[in-house]
Amino acid sequence: KELHALLRAAGQSSHGLAKRNYALIQLMVQAGLRISEAAAVRMTDLTSHERSGSIRVCDAKGLKEREVPLNAAARRAINAYLSTSRSRAPDDYLFFTKRNQPASIRTLQDTIARLARKAHVKRIRVSAHTLRHTFAINYLKAHPGKLVELAALLGCESLDTVAVYTRPTQEILALDLE
Repeated sequence: KELHALLRAAGQSSHGLAKRNYALIQLMVQAGLRISEAAAVRMTDLTSHERSGSIRVCDAKGLKEREVPLNAAARRAINAYLSTSRSRAPDDYLFFTKRNQPASIRTLQDTIARLARKAHVKRIRVSAHTLRHTFAINYLKAHPGKLVELAALLGCESLDTVAVYTRPTQEILALDLE
């Protein structure tokens, strides 16, 4: 429910930023990138075809590189954003500000926080990490027990880091007791 409200708020952004903000939220929640990784994505890192796509994450923690697949929702959002923005050179960053400057980590964090306020999401504190966490939880719901695969997607070296996503939330525990 909160995610849909956040996406709706992103799609209603002003100053011509609706498609950028929608693409940002979709990328974060569908690919599980860290905010620093999303800010560092360049056009050369993107591969998008009709039925497949990926992002090469080069600025990951520990300076390791990984390839993160993009699902159809993320590809559509990114393609819609790119179709409305100026033409890009291969070395250009993916996300730009309304002043045509590469969007910084802080700008993207502020954008997510502003969208959460606009969407009236109060039950949880929405941040870039919350979106990454949502990706991990959704992945494990769809693919139970695939911690090694999730660790690879998230760029985590240790399974202990990923194991945090297997802990049940209060909501899940309450539903189990009904």
